[in-house]
Amino acid sequence: MRAILDIVLIVLDLYVWLLIAAAILSWLIAFNVVNTRNPFVSAVAEFLYRITEPLLAPIRSFMPNLGGLDISPIILILIIMFIQRVITYYIYPVVF
Repeated sequence: MRAILDIVLIVLDLYVWLLIAAAILSWLIAFNVVNTRNPFVSAVAEFLYRITEPLLAPIRSFMPNLGGLDISPIILILIIMFIQRVITYYIYPVVF
């Protein structure tokens, strides 16, 4: 059972890094540092969008409009960190 919890923690940690990469790539695209006509950039952007958007969309739906600022990745990262802490401090020690 601990192995499954370890895998869950690793997947959550990996997802946080994917969220950070998606946010950075969106900034790079917005400021025209990278061009989405490049097939590699387009493929990476599409992959990150498909991976992160299913969890970010519900958060964006109840967030107020803050202009051009999107804080939904920060909120999702905080939720993931909370889940990781609950697993680490409350679930993991109880499992034998």
